[in-house]
Amino acid sequence: MTFPIPQLKIRQDYAQLGIDADIGTQHMEQPRPTFEMEQIRPQLHIRQPLGRFEIDQDAAWDALALGNNLQTMSRIYSMAPQIALQGIQRRVEEGNRMADLTNPNNPFAEFAEGWRRTFSEYSVIAGDASYDNVDVEYIRGDFSIDVEPGRVELNTRVNRPIHEYERGKLDISMLKYNRVEFTPPPMLNVEV
Repeated sequence: MTFPIPQLKIRQDYAQLGIDADIGTQHMEQPRPTFEMEQIRPQLHIRQPLGRFEIDQDAAWDALALGNNLQTMSRIYSMAPQIALQGIQRRVEEGNRMADLTNPNNPFAEFAEGWRRTFSEYSVIAGDASYDNVDVEYIRGDFSIDVEPGRVELNTRVNRPIHEYERGKLDISMLKYNRVEFTPPPMLNVEV
């Protein structure tokens, strides 16, 4: 009699992993450099004050005896000794003429005719009243030019790159566990 050989069945299931992965994203940006330019214009300052025109007529007025009273009186005072001597000399000459009995003319009538109330000996005029006694002077103003040079101011700076990174996701899960299943053979009824 033959007996069948019992067989043991082994069944194996492999484990299954579930992986859900998304790739990370990154964003890179390089801004242009900042460039600022400012131009400062040159400045030009011109100053021209007005000139002065001066006319000095003191010598001309002095020549016309219309000048400064102190100068005129000082001139008369300085001439007084000489004029006094001239007056004494004239009186002596007139006295000599009156004493000269041989003179056919009447000196008394001549003296009376020439008598005057002015004093021509006193010359209060200081010179000719001409244009040479007028001093004219022009004083120009100081002309000046100041220049402030212009310039260009540059402000340049490099901007840092912008880098943004978003991490992706990685989910790992166990979808199915591994297992080994043994199935024994069925039991036989054997009669002896």
